[in-house]
Amino acid sequence: MRKENFNLFFAKRSRLLKSGEAAIFMRIICNGTRIETNTGKTIEPNLWNQAKERAKGNSKKALDLNNFIDDTEIRMFQLFQEMQQDDSVITATELYNRFFNIGPHKKVERMIIGTFHEHNQECRALMGRDFELGTIKKYETVTRLLQRYIKKKYEAYDLPLTSLDRDFIHGFEMYLKIDREQQQNTVARYMKAVKKITNRALANEWITKNPFAGIKVKTVQTDPTFLSLHELHLIYEHPFTGALDVVRDMFIMAAFTGLAFIDISNLRKEHVVSDNDGNMWIRKPRQKTEVVQNIPLLDIPKAILKKYEGNKKAAKKGTLLPVPCNQVMNRYLKEIGTICGIEKTLTTHVARHTYATVTLSQGVRIENVSKMLGHTSIKMTQHYARVLDSSILEDMQNIREAMAGDVFAKKGDRKK
Repeated sequence: MRKENFNLFFAKRSRLLKSGEAAIFMRIICNGTRIETNTGKTIEPNLWNQAKERAKGNSKKALDLNNFIDDTEIRMFQLFQEMQQDDSVITATELYNRFFNIGPHKKVERMIIGTFHEHNQECRALMGRDFELGTIKKYETVTRLLQRYIKKKYEAYDLPLTSLDRDFIHGFEMYLKIDREQQQNTVARYMKAVKKITNRALANEWITKNPFAGIKVKTVQTDPTFLSLHELHLIYEHPFTGALDVVRDMFIMAAFTGLAFIDISNLRKEHVVSDNDGNMWIRKPRQKTEVVQNIPLLDIPKAILKKYEGNKKAAKKGTLLPVPCNQVMNRYLKEIGTICGIEKTLTTHVARHTYATVTLSQGVRIENVSKMLGHTSIKMTQHYARVLDSSILEDMQNIREAMAGDVFAKKGDRKK
């Protein structure tokens, strides 16, 4: 590109953003015409080298910005050459329009939020077959968070899909952690949802660079909440009525079978079978993994199934149990925990955690527990064994201290 046809990058130090960073602008000058635009990129003012039109240092943010500038210059030069070959009138505005895909030469360009909405609509259409409602709601939540992030960071309602670069991904992660105050595992869950869409975009060649290249989505290991047999007995024996009675029964059913909330909700007549010896089993593919769970029915879940035989709400859905929605279950479980004097936060998933830890603590082999839970790998079940080990160590520490105290007391008596 000749001297009179070039693009200049500069940091707008005269009007810093609330973060204290300066916006990076691009000025296109061509054949006596010029135009300026905000690139959407930012940098700390002291980290910008105007002479080189590049960010200083080797930080991730600096490298991403410099790569963006390099790519922009290459693309701008390519457009300029294409316009020369076509004998087009080359002006700064025309270069700008072609670069940002606007005006008469506009091509249909995918946008970030638009692409997410399209994905979510497809998921809705496949709900109950390939996608569950909980998964769909997760993607819809991520979409809303992305909209808020784009509006806050870029002052726009949407951005081209090509804006999904490492800088965007890193900024969104920081937004979730700082602005939304999300825990690490929640952030990881949302980032994995974004990664799925970017993988789809790469596969369809809507974008050419992987924005997650070099970025690891980390989760931290947490100990699941579970109830002791005593706490479970308190809930089972308490005389609840109305909605609390139903919610308690559904929780107890899950705690004595290990079924996840979605599997309790979808439990149907064909899932309860008898073997040649008359033993009753639940044999049902787990909704999440499609691994068949083989669960022998104990007396308490048998009694619950008997209690709700002919229930109108369940019959209307074609299921065996009238399970309320997850939000209602968790709201009433919180009340049940308070009534029973249980300080732990009760949720529908606590029942499944309880089944896993109780069966392991009672000597059931981990391979069998894994099959009953419908895990795809025994490593998933070992998570509960790890929790159990830590619980044992905690209890034994108390015994160790008590025994040590007795020994020291006896030594003191002998000295006397």
